[in-house]
Amino acid sequence: MKIDSAKFICSADMQWEPVVPGLKRKIMGYDDKIMMVQVHFETGGIGANHQHFHSQTTYVVSGKFEVNIDGDKQILGPGDGFFVAPNLDHGATCLEEGVLIDVFSPVREDFLGGEAGYSK
Repeated sequence: MKIDSAKFICSADMQWEPVVPGLKRKIMGYDDKIMMVQVHFETGGIGANHQHFHSQTTYVVSGKFEVNIDGDKQILGPGDGFFVAPNLDHGATCLEEGVLIDVFSPVREDFLGGEAGYSK
């Protein structure tokens, strides 16, 4: 089954989807091979450690985050990014309110079904 999003996605026209306390997201485009998600974190918001079979790369738009990938921790800020290979344990804690852009391959079908996906 082929799935995909609209050709043009205007963030200003979209509602934020609550994920867990301190996190909300907007799905910015996808097909069955790739998905981009805008994630807003409040200071202190936690993307709990988890793992999934998807490859993930993330760009830090704003804020400051402590990112944990497979036990390695680093503090990242605007312009930084990280890559998570499939099945590695990873998570993020927001130190200063900010936005991440997550890109997944293949699509996170669990996000389309309304499941949180950022918690264990």
